[in-house]
Amino acid sequence: MNDPIADMLTRIRNSSMRGKSTVHTPASKLRAWVLDVLADEGYIRGYEKTTGADGHPAIEISLKYYEGEPVIRELKRVSKPGRRVYMGVNDIPVVRQGLGVSIVSTPKGVMSDQAARSANVGGEVLCTVF
Repeated sequence: MNDPIADMLTRIRNSSMRGKSTVHTPASKLRAWVLDVLADEGYIRGYEKTTGADGHPAIEISLKYYEGEPVIRELKRVSKPGRRVYMGVNDIPVVRQGLGVSIVSTPKGVMSDQAARSANVGGEVLCTVF
């Protein structure tokens, strides 16, 4: 697997379109940090570290719905292994006039675009969520 973050985002996107309540993905620290931001921003109910059927560590993500519709309407990967996207604090994109969130990997950790602006740090824009 070349891009584990894109794999996790695709699993979330596919499961929410199918109306699933949970989705499983292999565990890693970066995936957990991205999920922390999604949970803090209210896009998922939460997640829990488990062990998969093969004995490897996994993460079970609880998806969130509002009136039968998934809370996550759009989930896009911005920085990819073939083309990394780094932005300064003034260049971090605003998603849908501030209704969405950009998830940024900064020297101070993985955080939302608003938190990165308040901490005055830029970094790699991992994905955008709306």
